[in-house]
Amino acid sequence: MTDRPMQEIIVRRTPVTLGPDATVQQACAEMRNHRIGAVLVTDERDRLLGIFTGRDAICRMLAEARDPATTPLREVMTSNPETLGPRHRAIEALRLMCDCGFRHLPVVEDGRLLGIVSRGDFRGGEYARLEDESHLWERI
Repeated sequence: MTDRPMQEIIVRRTPVTLGPDATVQQACAEMRNHRIGAVLVTDERDRLLGIFTGRDAICRMLAEARDPATTPLREVMTSNPETLGPRHRAIEALRLMCDCGFRHLPVVEDGRLLGIVSRGDFRGGEYARLEDESHLWERI
């Protein structure tokens, strides 16, 4: 089915979270250990503050020659990232990620972090539907 709810996608895993004072080195170790491309940065009440991705590690750390052992996530994370709620459809998440050029999308409801989806979580049918939509808009 190409119209899965987000809840069906996020139930498979708990997101990896760190506080804003955690270092980039800690975040990268978590990403390696869990074989994921992003960690979510949350406050003490588990409210989403930002996201730190492999792309951030390259563009905001390596490219600027910053020290990962001393740089806190709050300085290099993407603050206030785009989010979707669990009642949105999978195609909406995929469309948002493709339109905005990112690979990870936090799922939040009433300010509470529920999970995260990445492009790799989607099935071929969802990509095919997005492709069909893109071709339709190109013809209009």
